[in-house]
Amino acid sequence: MTNLMRIRKASAMRVRLSVSVGCTAAIVLAAACSAVTVPGSGPSGGPKVKSSGPITVAVVPKAVGFDFWDSVRKGAQCAASKMTDVKLQWDGVTAETDVTGQVNLLQNFLTRQVDGLVYAATDAKVLAQVTQDALSRDVPVINIDSGTNPQPSNVPVFATDNIAAARKAADLLADALGPGAHKVAFIPFQPGTVTNDQRTKGFKEGLAKHPNLTLVAEQSSSSDPNTALSVTENILTANPNLDGIFAANEPGVVGATNALNQAGKAGKVKLIGWDASPDEVKGVTSGAITALIVQNPFRMGFDSVNAMMQTVRTGQVASSEDTGVAFVTKDNINDPHVQAILQPSCVNPPA
Repeated sequence: MTNLMRIRKASAMRVRLSVSVGCTAAIVLAAACSAVTVPGSGPSGGPKVKSSGPITVAVVPKAVGFDFWDSVRKGAQCAASKMTDVKLQWDGVTAETDVTGQVNLLQNFLTRQVDGLVYAATDAKVLAQVTQDALSRDVPVINIDSGTNPQPSNVPVFATDNIAAARKAADLLADALGPGAHKVAFIPFQPGTVTNDQRTKGFKEGLAKHPNLTLVAEQSSSSDPNTALSVTENILTANPNLDGIFAANEPGVVGATNALNQAGKAGKVKLIGWDASPDEVKGVTSGAITALIVQNPFRMGFDSVNAMMQTVRTGQVASSEDTGVAFVTKDNINDPHVQAILQPSCVNPPA
């Protein structure tokens, strides 16, 4: 059993986290910890501004039980711990495909009248209505990792530039394979989500620059490592001369790595992956994974919560933010900058 699968098993129940920081003496004297709420100036009179007093912010990932989202949680928790009068509520469904479950969870937070909503959309179109519902209640929204379709102009997205990073995945695969004709496969994860569709677009645009690479297979992992294992086995059976694979998220990479190891093709079939769970990092070190496109989930959580607090306190809506990526290989994995992203600390949050 991989570390990822252990984590997922341990997270079969929804994870809830509350981080609260009490009033400082200064705030007690100035406002006795009571909220000062001022109607905003948006279309529905919002977002409402709470210049003082306790604030509750809900942060909802696509799913719990993944290293990526756990790092987002740590970043959000870190940001909240550096503020006064902040209560952070973290909750998520157990599968990124549970769109209905996420909708219900978000609606529940709105019913409980949270002051701000930070979330990653499991389905761009379905979750757009939840965002509109929040805005109609004058509750500000920030999307992390994945936005909605349409994306309201007053709802910023804190995320990776998925298209540009996925183009780079094609470059990394071409560099690893070298000159000559090569057959490659692509393992997306959840068609219909913004991140999946952007990575698909970017990778295929990148492949167009390398005509010596022929895409011979494309199958989704459904964001499940066991499905990714089966999918990769099927691809290898149908394409015994396969030269390379790009797996577009953590479960896909873990499943593909396991399939290559079992087939005795680890390192022979070049694998470009996404994210950096412990199993993925181990794969880079062993040579089973050629390179990883590593996002900065800690920064997503940290910066988005900071931005939400600014919005709730002042009414100013933040701009969208590209939270950046690093390209990790066996040669640079011990670089201090790379290590700061792989092992983020609240003492020195990665920028």
